[in-house]
Amino acid sequence: MRIISLNAWGGAMFDDLARWLDTCDADVLCLQEVTHTPAVTGWTRFEDDERSLPQRADLLGDVRSLLLHHHGLFAVSDSGPVQDQEGRTHREDFGLATFAATALPLVGVRSAFVHGAYVEHDRYPSGGRPRAALAVRVFDPAARRFVTVVNLHGLRDPAGKADTPDRLAQAERLAELVASVREEGDLTVVCGDFNVLPGSETFRVLAGLGLTDLVLDADTRTSRYPKPVRHASYLLVSDPAAVKHFEIVATPEVSDHRALLLDLRP
Repeated sequence: MRIISLNAWGGAMFDDLARWLDTCDADVLCLQEVTHTPAVTGWTRFEDDERSLPQRADLLGDVRSLLLHHHGLFAVSDSGPVQDQEGRTHREDFGLATFAATALPLVGVRSAFVHGAYVEHDRYPSGGRPRAALAVRVFDPAARRFVTVVNLHGLRDPAGKADTPDRLAQAERLAELVASVREEGDLTVVCGDFNVLPGSETFRVLAGLGLTDLVLDADTRTSRYPKPVRHASYLLVSDPAAVKHFEIVATPEVSDHRALLLDLRP
């Protein structure tokens, strides 16, 4: 069973992303920074006080059209304005998505806010936005076990990725979600763009659930990311002995984040 996590950067490198999706062979694909703009396709532009970025209007629909043999689940964290190529403004839903292969029985789904609550913005703020996590529980027929996979996009703070009271509270709410979804004996995977540094209190909280981080202090950014701090994405497992292969995928580049790829032993 293969689990992949990627911050998709709103689909800013969609052509590269689409080619990669055809070959990545993910059984469970966890994407962060996923967009859905009702009744709009093609490209839009996102803006806040710090950035102006191209995005797919409906990355959720784009990926669903490529992964026809997956359930596509979407959790919205917040909504706000984007502009299409003609300068018209539309309301975009922003969040994270998990795509689970239809060959895997999907026996549980739950989402929860780990920071704040849903907001519809008149203008996107540069930090402090609400964050949700999305959990799925599947049965892996090859291994005869249940696997709980939790997808997180952590709080962005313009001041940096150091621990804050909000990030500690986020970790505690995330742990509550994990504990509420998984059942005794489940192999558990928690992954995503945590937006924290190695050594964060987040890992202490998750260690309390028996979860081990596989990324540690490795570089998880691509050449598209110009800043010096190269830590963002993480993947934790409840049983490291169940890991057949783990890789931080350097190429191809399909985002400003590298994908995290986990193959589990059958």
